[in-house]
Amino acid sequence: MIKRGKRVTTIKGFTNADQITSTAHELKKSIGTGGTSKNGIIVLQGDHRSKVTDFLLSKGFQKESIEVI
Repeated sequence: MIKRGKRVTTIKGFTNADQITSTAHELKKSIGTGGTSKNGIIVLQGDHRSKVTDFLLSKGFQKESIEVI
């Protein structure tokens, strides 16, 4: 996905607000990129789809419950 001329990775499918915040923090630290979480969506700077998918699966999320764009 491209936002303001730059590539971003968007993650949807979270149900708990605390879960979104903590997961976003862990993802940013693990991948080494900036990003934000709001309105049930995590947006990371750069194209990190495969890294994000691997990270979330290792944390116990089911592949069907999350959407990485």
